[in-house]
Amino acid sequence: MIKIIIPKNNIKERIYILDVLFNEFLGLEYEFVPTDVQNYHMALPNGKQLIIEDHFFNKFPKDKEYLSIQNLPENTSFKSNKFALEDDVVILFGNDKLEVSENRIICGPDIFASAFFMLSRWEEYVNKSRDLHDRFPAKESVAYKNGFLDRPIVNEYVELLWNMLYSLDSSIERKERVYTLVLTHDVDIIQKYSKLYSGTKEIGVNIFKHLNLPMSLKLTLQKIKSHFHYNYDPFNTFDYLMDLSESAGLQSHFFFQIMGETQHDNKYDRNTKHLLKIIENINSRGHAIGIHPSYNTYNSKKLWKEELNYLQELVDSEITFGRQHFLRFDVPTTWQIWEDMGMGWESTMSYVAKEGFRCGVCYEFPVYNILTRKKLSLTEIPLIVMDGSFVTYQPDVSPDEMNNKINQLMDTVKKYNGEFVFLWHNSSFGYSVWENYKNVYENILKININSVH
Repeated sequence: MIKIIIPKNNIKERIYILDVLFNEFLGLEYEFVPTDVQNYHMALPNGKQLIIEDHFFNKFPKDKEYLSIQNLPENTSFKSNKFALEDDVVILFGNDKLEVSENRIICGPDIFASAFFMLSRWEEYVNKSRDLHDRFPAKESVAYKNGFLDRPIVNEYVELLWNMLYSLDSSIERKERVYTLVLTHDVDIIQKYSKLYSGTKEIGVNIFKHLNLPMSLKLTLQKIKSHFHYNYDPFNTFDYLMDLSESAGLQSHFFFQIMGETQHDNKYDRNTKHLLKIIENINSRGHAIGIHPSYNTYNSKKLWKEELNYLQELVDSEITFGRQHFLRFDVPTTWQIWEDMGMGWESTMSYVAKEGFRCGVCYEFPVYNILTRKKLSLTEIPLIVMDGSFVTYQPDVSPDEMNNKINQLMDTVKKYNGEFVFLWHNSSFGYSVWENYKNVYENILKININSVH
């Protein structure tokens, strides 16, 4: 067992991040001992010692005193370290000090405060910058500004920590992990041509703006056929998505949003025969149904609870996971709502306009409420790629570039045997603007399966 001696201030924050890294991620047995030390001292079973210098929490003797925008990392640096898995270590707090002897290693990068910064997302609490939908923008994040949003730096810290521990005591053993592809589908809309006028704007744009008569004719015929039978509706891709998942030996997760009070919510009727058939089909094929709480639920426990009860009544089973609509999220309020509703896991943590590692990690992890100072039972499984992040928010990215970028991120996750959470809407195949991107999802899935098997 590893004995970890920690400073006495900010104990709950320290214990949370050490527990996540040592227990959740590495699976190592440990015990905590708070004393008047200045740094983190880890005594290994063979008597050797690892010291991680504290360059953050010791500056704030009072609880939650660190929660200020003035305390965000200012001098992020990238330094080499012989124990790092990558070419360098991203240092948010601390320095590049590394002293190695036979019985002791002293490490200057404060990887514990840095990992806490990424996982707790306290950055988003103190930085009040928001977009038009009250979302914290990727471009405001420390990760984006310093060019490491596409790096799971918490995973890198875990490897750095492990390599130092193992070099001191090769008798310790870590938890084994297996790469997992998690396929998710936000069901915002189930039917493109639900009304007589549905789709007419898209047809008109292709005629008068793009002068694309073949596409407008294709859409017109599609609309006519869909009015005769729902199976022809281009948003009815549920069987297609499940077929692809099953061919890969995977399960699809469909997140349904069936209520809402704004123009951004679909509000499809719970009694629509198409919806009931879709849900029955998903259940019969062994795929999973989660919740996709509507636009205004991210900070409203009352609305959230109403929608959960509504969906559970509809599917006649308990709902334990899902993702927020529009990726609207308020740290730590939204996490606490999910916790209070008894949810097992949620997967909203990605930036809407940029793919990558918002939490700096590709492992699922228990979340922390920075205000109540409690580790929650709720698990976050961070979303890494959303289809619309490219097509809607980065329209200059070609399908080939999108394909390559997703593969690069997948390769990174595979390197750490993590969870690659991929969001592709059921409706994404049904718009003309997506015409050139239709094969990306299938190609990515095929490449991933071939590389794993």
